[in-house]
Amino acid sequence: MLRFKSLGSGSSGNATVIDSGGPRPVRVLVDCGLGIRVLTQRLATAGLEPQDLDAIFITHEHGDHVGCAPALAARHGIALWMSEGTWLGCGAPELGEVLHLTGHGESIDLGALELRPFAVPHDAREPLQLVCRHADGKLGILTDLGHVPPDVQLSLQGCQALLLECNHDAQMLSDSPYPAFLKRRVGGELGHLSNAQAAELASALGPGLRQVVAAHLSRQNNRPDLALAALQAALGEPVGLCVADPVVGTDWLTG
Repeated sequence: MLRFKSLGSGSSGNATVIDSGGPRPVRVLVDCGLGIRVLTQRLATAGLEPQDLDAIFITHEHGDHVGCAPALAARHGIALWMSEGTWLGCGAPELGEVLHLTGHGESIDLGALELRPFAVPHDAREPLQLVCRHADGKLGILTDLGHVPPDVQLSLQGCQALLLECNHDAQMLSDSPYPAFLKRRVGGELGHLSNAQAAELASALGPGLRQVVAAHLSRQNNRPDLALAALQAALGEPVGLCVADPVVGTDWLTG
């Protein structure tokens, strides 16, 4: 059974483990925005060690997403996937055979799991987010984008589970002590999704959606209860809802 677990989500660092289940499980780490020691500790809470990972996928080069990924991949010989733009944005590290470049719409076949990245509008060099297909269904990972173009919504159609950015409450951002330029960046077309934008997208994905994790919440400009209320109003009772904590993430979840 496909399952996933956030190891932490927010500006202090993002990482999510996907596990295919079965007698020979395939395990993928999506983003790695932590130091090696902290990541190892958080993997241990999931019953895993770094060498249990089959692949790492990095969505973009910002530090709260790439973190220790190059060092971890090199140390343990783990396949590291990212776009060419992300690799260049990381300083084009020499990683030899562990480095694999990918792009929008390309399929990454890992056996029991298929990853399919898709482009998103964010202020990074070539950001990608991800859907993960499994015999049990489809999981979407969507953080770090300023708005939802039709192609992004189309990529997520059919997802049973979704880890979804709910970065800010629009009123809290407007009232925050952030300088004007930073408010424009966060709330802009290449920034981050508000609770309302996230709820609108989740509602548009239809009745097949069974589990939504509110992720990448701003500590200054959002609260878990506001994110959950927006999603609840849009989705209703049949959908499981929770928030990914910045430090403890989530429990193991299924679609």
